[in-house]
Amino acid sequence: MATKRKVTNLTEVANITCVVQKGLADTINQSLLDIGVQGTTVHYGVGTGVRERMGILGIAVDVEREILSVLVPSDQVDRIFERMYLAGRLDTPGMGYIYVTPLLQAATYIPPHLIDA
Repeated sequence: MATKRKVTNLTEVANITCVVQKGLADTINQSLLDIGVQGTTVHYGVGTGVRERMGILGIAVDVEREILSVLVPSDQVDRIFERMYLAGRLDTPGMGYIYVTPLLQAATYIPPHLIDA
């Protein structure tokens, strides 16, 4: 007998995206684990900018970046955003940037005992 499948929509959720220099994702991840945040996704990208144009003969040089994404409840955005900003040393020129995207809905598996709580 097949069990009935159901989507559990999450509302009041935001995605925090942080783009940093290669090697900083682990530091940011650890700072989030220390406060109980789990489920950060890290992927890699290549970017160019003013600093990268200072290569040989002024030719743009590709630079790898680490990109962290984490879904968080809307009421915790400020706290987690600040934690990521400070851990990534984004108050230093050229270290990267961070932004928040409010989500209309998101879905993932949620254990039944948490839904009923």
